[in-house]
Amino acid sequence: MSQNRHLSADRETRWWLLIFYWLLLLASALLLRPLIPVDETRYLSVAWEMWRNGDFLVPHLNGETYAHKPPLLFWLMHAGWWMFGVNEVWPRMIAPLLSLFCLYLVQRLAMRLWPGKMQIAAHAPWVLFGTFVWLIFFTLVQFDMLLVFCTLLGMLGMFDAGRGKTSGWWLLSLAIGLGLLAKGPVILLHLLPAALLGPLWVGDRRENWGRWYAALFACVLGGAVMVLAWAIPAGLEGGEKYRNAIFWGQTANRVVNSFAHREPWWWYLPMLPLLLLPWSLWPRLWKSAAGLERKRPDRGMRFLASWILPTLVLFSLVSGKQIKYLLPLLPALSLVIAWLLQGSRGKEGKRMDLGVVMLLLAGLFLLGLPLFAPQSAAWWIRDISPLWGGLLLMLGVLAAWLPLRVLPDAVVRITSAAVLILLAVQPALMTAAGNAYDLREISRQVKHYQDQGRKLAYIGKYHGQFNFLGRLEEPVKRLNTRNAPAWAREHPQGLLIIYDIDNELPLKNTVFDQNYRGSRRALKILESHSYLRAVGES
Repeated sequence: MSQNRHLSADRETRWWLLIFYWLLLLASALLLRPLIPVDETRYLSVAWEMWRNGDFLVPHLNGETYAHKPPLLFWLMHAGWWMFGVNEVWPRMIAPLLSLFCLYLVQRLAMRLWPGKMQIAAHAPWVLFGTFVWLIFFTLVQFDMLLVFCTLLGMLGMFDAGRGKTSGWWLLSLAIGLGLLAKGPVILLHLLPAALLGPLWVGDRRENWGRWYAALFACVLGGAVMVLAWAIPAGLEGGEKYRNAIFWGQTANRVVNSFAHREPWWWYLPMLPLLLLPWSLWPRLWKSAAGLERKRPDRGMRFLASWILPTLVLFSLVSGKQIKYLLPLLPALSLVIAWLLQGSRGKEGKRMDLGVVMLLLAGLFLLGLPLFAPQSAAWWIRDISPLWGGLLLMLGVLAAWLPLRVLPDAVVRITSAAVLILLAVQPALMTAAGNAYDLREISRQVKHYQDQGRKLAYIGKYHGQFNFLGRLEEPVKRLNTRNAPAWAREHPQGLLIIYDIDNELPLKNTVFDQNYRGSRRALKILESHSYLRAVGES
């Protein structure tokens, strides 16, 4: 019976179409978008230095220990390089592959929460994939998708443990260990609240709660053993500063500093509608939510409430806030949306549904952006071609007249519209920005000068953005505007790299320059004597 339910859910989900959309967006990102500085270039540079040095215990960035992130993502990059050689494509494939696993896991979790309700299991992956935040993040070289995967794995194990399956505890322990190796103790904020609130959702099955919490403690202990198997030898090898950073800075120090309230506690509340775009704009969803009093919260919804609400409260108490920090909650929120939509019926003959409106509005936005962007905006915004906005408008008109039987499912139609929007927005932005975010050429220049034996230094905060792209063998010296003149006098044959955002240094003094971020020809390489002359220190 269980096998039949799986097959039925897979058929209703239309995995072939979902994977086709996934492939389109992945191919678009790989072909059109370079590694975005500074995060993507930094993470690959850390992996590159570990690989180059043959040191897989202690991450390094630009010759210094890098304690900001644990090593699991870097190890996954190394696994691909071991099989295929050092390349850019494999690290950019990791997050998309994890996202595909997450779509599968969210369907399996839906089937556990609501056995027999195939519509929820079929819709949940589409709701998750169709969320704009997910569509944007799943192709980025970041740690967040790995954390989402660990969270979903842990929740599956936890719910199985609530059904009396011992294997669920093992899966939860594995998820905690992987999460600790992926992004540190933050995995505990995602997994422990729901586990601690087990009495609220486990249901009618009699449970020895002392045994439950003892098993939970054993899971945390097992996950801690996994991370300590790396952290102890890494701390011994990395030295006292690195050891203090991974044992204190990754845990207690972050908790202490987290209450500085750089953002108010309520900051995430207005962010939730943005996180849930486009679903938060769908009238049918709000209509279903309005009739919530007629839907009795079942075990599955109690489980999701125990997952979402306390986690949201905990993250609201932490001062550092970004919308991506809530990405591991997105599968739970997608399951809530799929549950709300079960059995709902819209006007199937209505052509101007949310998907059509999305395409039309996105087309108008792309058409108007170059015309109405403020003067202070990035220079390349005004170079966005009207072709892409016009294409979305045409697709919107076509979708309005397309027979509804082509895509009869409203959830699939909305997700399809979101995918089409991303497929138009990405080339629109990338073709306009030109090389403003592509550091490959300057990285090759840096490598060329290093091979010549010339000293190089970067003025400002350097994130290692050239190290992987240039396959650098030596670190780049970091300077500031105070000590740069002295370094230039000490190294008359040296070169200085500077992000001259206000274009204060004359271009005639540069040996290389390029557009960078929102400024034209702002990233520059100067010889020492040219820099001294430009700043009046010669």
